[in-house]
Amino acid sequence: MTQPQQKYNTPMKIVHDVWNYLLIFGTQQALSCVFPVAIFGALALTKVVEVPWIPRYDLILLICLLVQWLMYRTGLESKDELKVIAVFHLIGLALELYKVQMGSWAYPEEGWSKIAGVPLYSGFMYASVASYLCQAWRRLDAQLVRWPSAYWTVPLGAVIYLNFFTHHFIPDLRWFATAAVFLLFFRSAVTFVLKDRRFKLPLALSFVLIGFFIWIAENITTFLGAWQYPNQRDGWSIVHIGKLSSWFLLVIVSFIIVAQLKVQKAELDQKNPSNHMV
Repeated sequence: MTQPQQKYNTPMKIVHDVWNYLLIFGTQQALSCVFPVAIFGALALTKVVEVPWIPRYDLILLICLLVQWLMYRTGLESKDELKVIAVFHLIGLALELYKVQMGSWAYPEEGWSKIAGVPLYSGFMYASVASYLCQAWRRLDAQLVRWPSAYWTVPLGAVIYLNFFTHHFIPDLRWFATAAVFLLFFRSAVTFVLKDRRFKLPLALSFVLIGFFIWIAENITTFLGAWQYPNQRDGWSIVHIGKLSSWFLLVIVSFIIVAQLKVQKAELDQKNPSNHMV
């Protein structure tokens, strides 16, 4: 009787599988970054092409609004995701208004849609992080493992966000907050699907990775003139590596908001299956 042939994972097959998974992951990540890429495109386009009848900042705002409308109309973005993005726009705009008044950075160009020195399009840069999280969550079928109780995550997110305001007057709590993050999430993970397999990533590591890539994006956006740090007034220079901690913490605030909305939506879905996930 002929024995069935066993399949062995040869080195070439392992390399082939890894490459395929990386390709799928990269494709899904790229699709999740439609809105952030659109903002990059708007910044780059308006830097080299001057439209005489409208200030640059206002043109960027119109492009952001148009892209959001197109994403919603084409189904790339759900109604719930649009609501989340609107909330993040307001959260980011509040931080921008405060930071610009404190001299942390500036928007040197003129614009009709500037409020207290802050162009309204700036809120969309924060909203783009929420857009990425929502898109990636849906496309990769992300699921949380050992997500802490809201009794811990919500106060931690509030402390982190408020520290962006209060550290100008009282001692900076970012390193205490960072330690609290690793303590609270050291057992937590996020799982996601690539093709036919579910992968698992420690949640704290995902925060670090997203924060790092946002810091890379920040260097690109400041080069394109999105905003200007004090040390960039005489010419562009790389954003200080210390900003990584700020983006790491901001990612956590963003993730906590999106995750808590996902958790609450899932609970509602269990009670009413007709509900649609964010």
